[in-house]
Amino acid sequence: MSAEQSKTTHFGFQTVDEDAKAGMVHGVFSRVASKYDIMNDLMSVGIHRVWKDAMMDWLAPRPGQKLLDVAGGTGDVSFRFLKRAGSGHATVCDMTESMLVEGRKRAEAESLADSLDWVVGDAMALPFADNSFDVYTISFGIRNVTRIPDALKEAYRVLRPGGRLMVLEFSQIPNEMMQKAYDLYSFNVIPKMGEIVANDRDSYQYLVESIRKFPPQETFAQMIREAGFENVSYRNLSMGIAALHSGWKI
Repeated sequence: MSAEQSKTTHFGFQTVDEDAKAGMVHGVFSRVASKYDIMNDLMSVGIHRVWKDAMMDWLAPRPGQKLLDVAGGTGDVSFRFLKRAGSGHATVCDMTESMLVEGRKRAEAESLADSLDWVVGDAMALPFADNSFDVYTISFGIRNVTRIPDALKEAYRVLRPGGRLMVLEFSQIPNEMMQKAYDLYSFNVIPKMGEIVANDRDSYQYLVESIRKFPPQETFAQMIREAGFENVSYRNLSMGIAALHSGWKI
């Protein structure tokens, strides 16, 4: 391939130019923003809330910590973090402004306004200084990033020494028969839900496909190690439908 040719990546099951993917993902989340929280409840039967609570249990936020919540959307994780920490600050960073607008409308956003910032930004080129945050979280967002290693390097850069990375993402069920059953549900039910609830089948078809393209647990753990993180480990949630990955900048 010549140097002039574009590099390609995946957008769901499609192959697209790397330069085009960010705009395509932005389009998906702009379209679903107003229904995003409702659809998360429907897609996971409400279990995404349990997963986010499990994330906070493992993270154990401490008073005064500074959180960067990338692909933070409507603020779910940041709200949980601030309530658990008791005091501190959270910056919600997302490439889709309409998601941040929806987050600001939530009651929690008003009550925690002094402890929250909302910033439009790209996970692969964060608009923050080196060594700025104690904790970096990304929930159901890393699989939408064009170049995941770049996002992980940026996470490492903006964390302070002693800082912690935590990633919550859909993953792979270790049992093949159960994975097949879950795939049947995902591909047949979720796009139809998107059509009914959000009037947008295509965006939810992409979301399902993007889950299948994301690397399995140990492969992703190795990617985190290669970005410089140490003491990397993961925990499966709901038999591996989702997984939590943790790493430290030491």
